[in-house]
Amino acid sequence: MEAKEKEQASFPSSLSVKTYKSRDEPPHFSLEERTPSGAETARMDDKSQISGKTDDKNVRPGSAKSPAGEPQAQNVDDLALPTLMENWTTENVKDWLIGRLRVPQGIAQNLFDQAFSGACLVTFEKQDLLELGVPPAPAIQIVRQVEKFKRQSETSSGLRIPKSHYEPRECDGLKRLEIQEVSGNIDESMETETVSSDSGIQSISSTLFMLQEARNKIRSVMDQKSSNNSTSNSNSNSNSQLDSEVTGSSTLPPLKKPICEIRPFDKDNWSIFYTQNGILPPVAGPSNLLDPVHEYQLLPGANEASERETLFEFTKEVFCFAASCMNSRTNGTIHFGVNNQPEQGHGQVVGHKLTSFSKYADAFKSHLSDFFEEKHVNTARMCIRPPKFVRVYCEDGTASDKWVIEVDVVPTYSQTLEKTFYTLLSIESTEKKQQSKIKCLFVRDGPRSINILADTNPRKVQEEMKSVMEKVKCWASARKAAEEKNEKPPSQGNQGQRLKQLITRGREAFENSIQVILVTDRCHPDQLEHLDFLKEIKLFAVLEFDPESDVNGTCSLYRRDRIGNLHYPRMFDSQDSITATIEKLNLFHQTSWVFCNGRVNEESETDKPLSQSEWLKRRSGEINSLVSFLFKPDLLSKDKLLVIIILHSAVMDISSPILEAFCAIYRTLEGVDNMLCICKDSTVFNHWRQLIDCRCKEDITSKCIYELSLNEISSTIKKLKEPQTQSSRRFLPSTGSSSVLLTRKDEELMTVLDILCENECENTEIETQDSFKKFKIKSEEDFYRGGQVTWWNFYLSEKDNLPFISRDTYSELYDLITPVEGYTNPCFIINLFHHPGCGGTTLAMHVLWNLRRKFRCAVVKNNSATNQQIAAQVINLLTYGKQEQSGYKPVLLLVDNWDDVEDLKQCIMNVASVKKPHNQLLVIILNCERTRFPDESSRDSRTANVFITNKLSTKEKVLFSEKFEQLKDNHEKPETFYAFMIMTNNFSEDYITNVVSNIVADLDVTTQEGRLFSFLALLNTYVNGSCMSLSLCEELVGIRNAFWKQESLDDKMNPYSTLMITFTVEEHGSYQAVRLLHPMIANKCLEVLTQRHNLSRAEIIVDLLHCDKLYKSCMGKDFLVQTIQSMLVTRRRKEQGDDKDTFFSPVVEEIHETEGSDKIKDVLEKATLRFDKSATLPQALARYFCLREKDFKSALKWALDARSKKSNSYIADTVGQVYKGHLKKEIEDSEDLTPDTLDTILKLAHSAVGAFKDSQELAKNDVLDTHDVRHKKRHTSFNTSGYTGEIDVTMTVLDIITEPPVFDSSDSHKRDKMLQFLKGQHPVSSLNDSSNPTICQFVAVLRVHERFLVSLMPRLKEIFNYFESYFTYLKPRSLEKETADDRNKRKVSEHFKKYLQIFSISANEKASEKASKPNLSLRQEIVDQRYYLETKRADSFAGLLQHLNDKSPTEMEHILKKWQFVIEKSPTRSVSDTVNFILANIVLHSLKPSSTSLKKYEELVLLLNEALQKEGTHSKLTEMYYLSMLLMWPSKDQRLESLATHRNISMYITSAKKSFKRRFSYMFPARSAIAHFFLGKSDGLKRIVSKVKLDHILMSVSRQQASCSGQSSQQHKPHFLWQSGAAWNEPEIQKKLLRVQGHSEQGEIFVNYGGNLRMQVRPVYLGDIRSGYSREQVSFYLGFTMEGPVAYNVKYENEQ
Repeated sequence: MEAKEKEQASFPSSLSVKTYKSRDEPPHFSLEERTPSGAETARMDDKSQISGKTDDKNVRPGSAKSPAGEPQAQNVDDLALPTLMENWTTENVKDWLIGRLRVPQGIAQNLFDQAFSGACLVTFEKQDLLELGVPPAPAIQIVRQVEKFKRQSETSSGLRIPKSHYEPRECDGLKRLEIQEVSGNIDESMETETVSSDSGIQSISSTLFMLQEARNKIRSVMDQKSSNNSTSNSNSNSNSQLDSEVTGSSTLPPLKKPICEIRPFDKDNWSIFYTQNGILPPVAGPSNLLDPVHEYQLLPGANEASERETLFEFTKEVFCFAASCMNSRTNGTIHFGVNNQPEQGHGQVVGHKLTSFSKYADAFKSHLSDFFEEKHVNTARMCIRPPKFVRVYCEDGTASDKWVIEVDVVPTYSQTLEKTFYTLLSIESTEKKQQSKIKCLFVRDGPRSINILADTNPRKVQEEMKSVMEKVKCWASARKAAEEKNEKPPSQGNQGQRLKQLITRGREAFENSIQVILVTDRCHPDQLEHLDFLKEIKLFAVLEFDPESDVNGTCSLYRRDRIGNLHYPRMFDSQDSITATIEKLNLFHQTSWVFCNGRVNEESETDKPLSQSEWLKRRSGEINSLVSFLFKPDLLSKDKLLVIIILHSAVMDISSPILEAFCAIYRTLEGVDNMLCICKDSTVFNHWRQLIDCRCKEDITSKCIYELSLNEISSTIKKLKEPQTQSSRRFLPSTGSSSVLLTRKDEELMTVLDILCENECENTEIETQDSFKKFKIKSEEDFYRGGQVTWWNFYLSEKDNLPFISRDTYSELYDLITPVEGYTNPCFIINLFHHPGCGGTTLAMHVLWNLRRKFRCAVVKNNSATNQQIAAQVINLLTYGKQEQSGYKPVLLLVDNWDDVEDLKQCIMNVASVKKPHNQLLVIILNCERTRFPDESSRDSRTANVFITNKLSTKEKVLFSEKFEQLKDNHEKPETFYAFMIMTNNFSEDYITNVVSNIVADLDVTTQEGRLFSFLALLNTYVNGSCMSLSLCEELVGIRNAFWKQESLDDKMNPYSTLMITFTVEEHGSYQAVRLLHPMIANKCLEVLTQRHNLSRAEIIVDLLHCDKLYKSCMGKDFLVQTIQSMLVTRRRKEQGDDKDTFFSPVVEEIHETEGSDKIKDVLEKATLRFDKSATLPQALARYFCLREKDFKSALKWALDARSKKSNSYIADTVGQVYKGHLKKEIEDSEDLTPDTLDTILKLAHSAVGAFKDSQELAKNDVLDTHDVRHKKRHTSFNTSGYTGEIDVTMTVLDIITEPPVFDSSDSHKRDKMLQFLKGQHPVSSLNDSSNPTICQFVAVLRVHERFLVSLMPRLKEIFNYFESYFTYLKPRSLEKETADDRNKRKVSEHFKKYLQIFSISANEKASEKASKPNLSLRQEIVDQRYYLETKRADSFAGLLQHLNDKSPTEMEHILKKWQFVIEKSPTRSVSDTVNFILANIVLHSLKPSSTSLKKYEELVLLLNEALQKEGTHSKLTEMYYLSMLLMWPSKDQRLESLATHRNISMYITSAKKSFKRRFSYMFPARSAIAHFFLGKSDGLKRIVSKVKLDHILMSVSRQQASCSGQSSQQHKPHFLWQSGAAWNEPEIQKKLLRVQGHSEQGEIFVNYGGNLRMQVRPVYLGDIRSGYSREQVSFYLGFTMEGPVAYNVKYENEQ
């Protein structure tokens, strides 16, 4: 039984299922109510005559027994109602009330008259029924019965949408019946089926519901049969026949074909399309005359008929069908391009390829009069609509070249009256070659049109005509009645109000801060113009289901004026962090347009569009991942999120991709609170509502707009938007006092810049609104309370003629940016040092505001952006609107607390590869640097700078007092603008204490509000720029349902909220965040919490670590986590503007001082548990145990734990520091050094050295930590701590073993023996002293560690040489890091002096050596000379270069003599010695050109040539190739053929680059090569000009200019002159240096010297070379670095 039931349940879909309404009555209409009267019987007879069969299905059991005119009390079981109560018609409801609930007929009739449908029934409550006139008792009965019906529907085994989405489930309880009655009833119900004009096609769900109704009909027949006592055998027999009848139909297409929505009847088809091979509903006969009948036709193909024949076939079929509809008075549509063959897939969309729409339209228009009688032509023209063309799309959603042609027929009563319409068909005679016309009379017979006059029997024709004439009158009457009944009063809906409520979330306007995610399908091109509102809202992302959208759809419309990045769902499903994904996809700054079903023009098969079934298998998972990412609380806050779903066409299938996306969003958002659905019309809405109800059990009605047109919706949304606060047309200043229009699309490309236009804030929409005054007051209030200054604050001050307060430093900064002399360097840096909260950034922005017409001004708004990103966008801003004209408006760029401004400058110069006049200013970088000591930072800075402090001058105090009086006029309580009041009171500690104490006095720190306040106070005190997201703060204090929230954080935190402010964060996404008003307020709040409320810092931190809500998904979570970790581990450093260097972070230092070490350990250990993947926290804990607790066992445990989590040079160095600390502690604790203690010390030393060597190797591969919140932008600095640590340990070990009790340093003989052992000249056994057992024990220990000890001296020498090269050949890329470099130099120098003291050769050792080995006296002399050179740091190439700074040349002369002795007396002369000797000559010549000790230039060249011939071109001696550049660089008048070496100079330059890269490439990110020498105008050694000599010239110039002006100016300092490029314009510099001629080629500079000699020169600034690879003549100054020759001050010859 079950198998057969299942088989029955899956019969094909084209079974003509029908609505209850159409099945309940036959296709005859009357004004009378449904009564079994004689008229009704006559109509049934009429129908029988036309169809040729009896319509038994309309006769109910027992109906004949009822007297005419009386209401029929129906049997409960007789009611065949739709499964969903929402689908009941008013007649269904009336029948149910009377037949099932026994409600009095008068009450039921009253509700019927008021159009009381099933949709009303399920939504109305008792009070609603009472208002409609229903007495209380029946009202209660109705409400309870509705609820009972709903419960039964939910729990019944009735129809559910099956897993396959296509096949109906088997129906339980389906019984067998005889085949004759079953087939008759089913077939007839199919035959009279129709399709609603609104729905077009039934959805899968409604189709299945109708199948259920068909089965209900079967049950009713079966019950009737049972009442007639049918035998079981006949039942069994009929059952088997039924199975074969139902399941054996081959004429019905299967349900698995895609279902197409039919174009709404008699409406435009702009949003309707059909899918290839999709199924349209089965054809059916007339029902209620208003629901259209459908007929399908296929026109002959191009290979089957000519175009003329095809058009004739088209017009013939159209007008015959139209005539049948007009005579039968039923609406109808004929479809061309749809299969009409039952055996080949009836109703299947095929489509026709059309060459021209107009041909069909013209044929229709011109031939209409040929088919109708003249008197009826006008009527036909009014009733038959012109053809409409519906595009056919492929199953993967892409457009095909096929169309379906449709013609609607609307025979309104006013046009047709009771007329009969004959059709004239032309018949061509092949014999006489002429046409004759025959008269036809077409009517609808079920699903067909039949010609009444076709019968050859005249008598029968006459009878049929008589019958038809009577029926036409009946049909006309029915048509009139149907039209009158269908007339609907104008809709009084509230859709406009609902749209306003949903879009504004109950507020006055649609806020600009709302992030919108759009989900949409294909939009017809005719409707695109009404989607322009999308360009005006903050569109975060679009889930696009139209594969052609970027070609001719919504995406193409949007991208005309806005930036929309084309993405795919898989791009969001990666292992990257949220922050990394935001940066990679430019989220928040540019709209992400996600093509959820691929793109039609995509080349990769991976991203091609897919059919629906393939999409479910291959892409639905990606959509789930995409939705999961987009709606993460870490990314978007629900209270600032709106999901808009726009449906341009009906969603018919429960497995539709767009429905899958909705369900994914629904699950993620846990409901529809944040949703707005815009449906094209009620048909689209009804299908959408049904599917969502089926899938999600959610009524979406309250979130849907379906009665408004797109135009109305667009206009409403635009009207509801908050007024724009930016000018609609924004202009940038350009050359020659001109301006350039900055389009919104182009501005969106510059994602990291806040661009200040010259007409900023002018002619804005907000100024024309009534809300402007409120906006103005709020703008001022936010700023003076402590918020970030905005351009509006400056604009409003100017507008009201109220000067904006300027700090005294304003003029100095303004003059520094706009110097009288002008700039010669393309990029220039100015630092503004300031205390936090003293108005530094405001001052900088004020200067930008006043220079907005002189510069192109911009602020870096995203502090997480990389220098490369900023550089590219700055150059885009510089060149915007310029097309190869000469001259640019320079960019004035403001950066806030930037870590590596020098690197930013270098990046800008590298990107500035555009055609430009040289020596022209391109970019000024204004860096606002927060520091605790701005005056000291200014003094130590090597760049141009100004500073302001938190102390006001007398003038400034007056200005602030006057401003306070002005604020009183416009604000109620300006005294609560605490940030402003702090400055007005000159940053008075007493004022801040008083304010904070009064407000925080009653704070209950145990409440959620108290916890939040303590968190903010702690973070804002110790981490600059720290904050917490607004949504997180709301969650902490218990504000729920934030989307429709009625309570704000300010209300909840009152009165403490007066010390807090909300602002927008642009980094890590875009969200609202909360902080305290001022750093000094935060510090004071923390002080009050700790002193008055006894809440220690450690307790707050522990509470912070234990608060799980902070670490769940929320906006800004990554940034908050980084902030907390930074607070615990970031130390103070002088090089970063702090007052001192500390071992630990400030908060750890203070807890250590005030609360003790146990609290520190507790805090840090809990932090390692909370942030279990962090390596810096266990590293900090290891350092604390090592430095403060001296618990080296625990310290080593945590250090190794840190190294296991992350392996980098800094953590490896910490391991070494632990060993080193333990080593020193052992030494301190051992009053008398024993052999065992020495053994322990040496073991620790060996371990420490090993860890430091690991650090040295890891430093070569260290990468920037992209998650370091404080130092993300700071350029990688090379970590040398591993080298200095190894030196420290080595020197400590040497101190131990060269001093008592191991050896007595006073005994020079023993000391010399020890040194010989350390140098590896004697074994350790030579140190034994048989007379001293203690010495023997020590020697035994040394023997165990002999290999380690012997390695110490050469290793030290190697490290010192390494540092010499490190400091001499390379310099930090940042000028600010040179201070740290100087400090490290001093430290290494001190170690070197100590090293010399330890390993110095005593006079006794020298004497004994000479006496014992007289033949070795020369060798010993050479050793002595080398030792002297080593002590003077002149034994290496790098050391010799450092002597360029010697003030007296005497020592250098002595050094040269020592080198000359070594060179001349050494038996074998090494190449490195030769190289050093040559350099010693060059250095001395630079210091004292007249020295008689100098070798001639030619001799030096010969020496160098010998070395080059010996070493070749693959040597590691970079220094040798460097000398070849200095000595052998050719000149124009030199005969190169005379020396082969000169001809090979180009090859040696290449060798220098390769050698240098092999040795130092790992340092390139942090350091750059130094040019120690420049090419001068003389010849020989005189043309080698040292950088030191040029510095002396500039110093002299600087002193002269200072004496003339009477004051020292920053612009005149040498480092300033180098930085600005002004040094190259100094006449004395120009006299010394030679401008070299060359040419640019493919972005490089080359110098040619006759023949094939061609040398490449690297420009110091890559931006000095134009783009476009133009070959141009250039000139430049030539500098020499170890990396190769470099070009300074490049100029294009044709521009001079």
